[in-house]
Amino acid sequence: METWNGTVSLLIACIELLLVFNLIVFSEKNTLNKIAIVMIALLAAYQILEFLMCGIKLQSSFFPYFAFVIISFLPPLNLLLTLKLKPELELKLLKKIIFLPAIFFIFYYSITIPQFAVTSCTVLYATYNYPFGDVYGFFYYLPILISIILLTIFVKKENDKKKRFVGKVLLFGAVFISIPPVLGFSLMFVGSYSLISAIESVMCKFAFVYALCLSFVCLYNSPFKDERNYFKYLFSNK
Repeated sequence: METWNGTVSLLIACIELLLVFNLIVFSEKNTLNKIAIVMIALLAAYQILEFLMCGIKLQSSFFPYFAFVIISFLPPLNLLLTLKLKPELELKLLKKIIFLPAIFFIFYYSITIPQFAVTSCTVLYATYNYPFGDVYGFFYYLPILISIILLTIFVKKENDKKKRFVGKVLLFGAVFISIPPVLGFSLMFVGSYSLISAIESVMCKFAFVYALCLSFVCLYNSPFKDERNYFKYLFSNK
């Protein structure tokens, strides 16, 4: 079974790259869509690295470090995407600081690269060793939690049906990717650390569903032209 390690990562990477290509060709290049496309591209890049580490067995410490560089930008980008839904949500101070934790950890981890290691691989996920995992986890999950709160408020208060629908899709995706850390921390309290040790990898697998949500939002958020935005046309005629 070891020879299949990283296979799921490769499969997801291929699908996510196809999504990126499709969105670059067919979706409107507005700010919201650009952020979503970058996020899907980063998810694909992470899956490619995980395949290289687990499937090709490239075990240098640089590879897990690069993987963490990639995923460090995902939560703040997701928060920025949420803020872009409505101008009133775009708090200038928040926009300036949301990327600071990611930048800090990327810089700090750049001088501690030898401490990074892939400790195990399976068909579905990988586990890592890296410094200050608890502190990193706090700053990693905080933007996701804030995004969920803001999206919940947005869905409840937004009057525009199309925007509210977009908010619901993003909220579903954000809640879905939160399942692994919730389960991981719950199991940790009863003495099981198996899931929490692989949480980043498992979350990125769950994030495949979020990539589909982002793709839908990009197409739905684009002007209808021929077949390019069938979804928007479909829902606007209901």
